[in-house]
Amino acid sequence: MSNPGLLYVTMEPRRHDEEFLNQFHEWYQNEHGPTRLRLPHIFPNGFRYRATDSLKPEFLAIYDVTEMRHLETPVYTQLRENRTKREGETIGQVDVDRRFFDLLGEQAKDGFTKIENLSSQEAEGQVLVAVEVEVKGGEQGEKEITRWYLEEHIPMLSKIPGWLRSRVYRTPSLIEGGDKVRIVTLHEYGKVNGLGGEEHKASMDTKWRTEVFDKWIAAKHRRTYELFYVFGPGPRELETLSKLPESKGFKWEDGKIETVPGKDTAAVNAYVYAKDGLTIPYRLEGNVSPKAPTVAFSNSLLTDYHMWDELVTILKAARPDLRILRYDTRGRHEIPSPPVPATLDMLADDLKTLLEGLRIEKLHALIGVSMGGATTLKFALKYPELVEKIVACDFNVASSDANTAAWKDRIAVAEKNIRDLAGVTVERWFHPHTMKEKPEIAKWMTDMVAGNNVEGFKYSCQALWGYNMREEMKGCKIDTLFVVGDGDGKGALVKAMEGFKANLGEKGAELKIVPDAGHLPMSEAASDFWEAIKEFL
Repeated sequence: MSNPGLLYVTMEPRRHDEEFLNQFHEWYQNEHGPTRLRLPHIFPNGFRYRATDSLKPEFLAIYDVTEMRHLETPVYTQLRENRTKREGETIGQVDVDRRFFDLLGEQAKDGFTKIENLSSQEAEGQVLVAVEVEVKGGEQGEKEITRWYLEEHIPMLSKIPGWLRSRVYRTPSLIEGGDKVRIVTLHEYGKVNGLGGEEHKASMDTKWRTEVFDKWIAAKHRRTYELFYVFGPGPRELETLSKLPESKGFKWEDGKIETVPGKDTAAVNAYVYAKDGLTIPYRLEGNVSPKAPTVAFSNSLLTDYHMWDELVTILKAARPDLRILRYDTRGRHEIPSPPVPATLDMLADDLKTLLEGLRIEKLHALIGVSMGGATTLKFALKYPELVEKIVACDFNVASSDANTAAWKDRIAVAEKNIRDLAGVTVERWFHPHTMKEKPEIAKWMTDMVAGNNVEGFKYSCQALWGYNMREEMKGCKIDTLFVVGDGDGKGALVKAMEGFKANLGEKGAELKIVPDAGHLPMSEAASDFWEAIKEFL
């Protein structure tokens, strides 16, 4: 095992026109940074800072590194060798200084919380002071400077109001080699702090400091920065994307990541990894502010996030204040290896992982249908701190032996020909009115169901076997609306939801019924579904 360390990158764009700066920030925040954070065994975090001292370079990015030896492995080196065309074009217009630091020591205040564990509101604006000294006297000089930092200077800095943490690094890293050794210290402070005050002045005026500088330090450089962006593994930058022309859209060769620019069209299609390594694709769009309230949607089994397309169009027009998150449930595209049956707990955990990857602290609302409806209720019960309100549609709070047997029969049909399952499923789901008057919607949904991964269906549908939330739901504290299509199960699900709505929490839940709709009212009758939920939302 090698020492932990830091990847330290300063950047100065050669162009400062608005279009290029938007392109630079959108590329860095949607492509470059998240790509590294999808390697958490190497990079557990990443941050962007802007200089506050009027010096250049203006921008700094730092990434903690778990073990410096990882930066010599193909997993990392191929990131740089296999740059996308867009990355090459953008970085070619930026002066970049990329450096590796070995960690020598650190001290933090009692109760210190790492930046990545803070909300964006708490983190943004924190101050970073970076001090670099050139070492005289070889290894002895390096040891004496480090000892002074750890035994006197940092303990004195810790008395400054607002001090959070100080870390001591050596550069170049031992994995690089090199003779001109420097010691770099990074000092983190809160937004309100005592830099320049009496405690700070005292730390700069001691006998030991004078001796160290006279004997062991050849030169000193100091920079000050302010934190303005915390990376997550999921690209989420809509604000600068909305300011770019359509020609600046980007799509990875594998098609898993795509950015759509434009004032009214900005969207990010990307993915994060679940805890077991499974890919969770998502689409983020709507209001481009990172502070906008977010509404998320949880799909029915056998569908993808396009099942919400028409409703999202209505929502974006009616509620331009909302950011919108859709994602595909495990089993839509693939299964973990080795295969593991899904559970509602697992599906709720997947959503939590997605929110963490996008640094969404709390949802304004979560809306789910069928298996997504059960997931929505399970999420509210398991993680009430992560959602303000829920809309759970066309689902049941407990499974039955008959339903489990039916799922096993459907698996057998899918394994022979999933398109056969798709046809009978959509006919079972949709209201006769939809099948007769809206055949194009029925065909669209049939094609969607037929596109599901067969093994994925086999293991994901098991989330609907043997679950029971009847007792658990009595403790729900989240504001909840239930919705159901009047023809779902030929009216049987209306009766079922009428039967359990009063058991939710202390006050029960209201149930709204969508006319001329079946199991997926938001897909069959999006306008009527919107009318049912808009006041609650």
